[in-house]
Amino acid sequence: MNYNALNQYKQNTVYTATPEELTLMLYEGGIKFINIGKLSIEKGDIKRAHESIMRAQDIIIELNASLNMDYEVSKNLRELYEFMMDRLIDGNIKKEVEPLDEVLDLLTDLKDTWKEAMQKSKKARYENK
Repeated sequence: MNYNALNQYKQNTVYTATPEELTLMLYEGGIKFINIGKLSIEKGDIKRAHESIMRAQDIIIELNASLNMDYEVSKNLRELYEFMMDRLIDGNIKKEVEPLDEVLDLLTDLKDTWKEAMQKSKKARYENK
């Protein structure tokens, strides 16, 4: 598959995804960019570390913006996302992996929980048909 075809496939995946799937993609993307940032710090590639951490920050901003504040859980998630942003900024400024590890653990837990909720919701929909 050539590069343009791959980009078209990725774009179509995003355009056809449900809101739940988009949230999962954001969690996965945040995890990916934090891992790249960590590896880049360890290799001394400061520019790539900065770019990757900034992309992770953009994802957290998007997750935060997508919250429906009518629900109490959204208020808790907003606080958690703000904490993650603070830690990403700290890790980026100091070029330390420890703050990135904290965010990575939190994002991984959120992703796993979100994925499980999606599976339970899907199962419940099929059982109610």
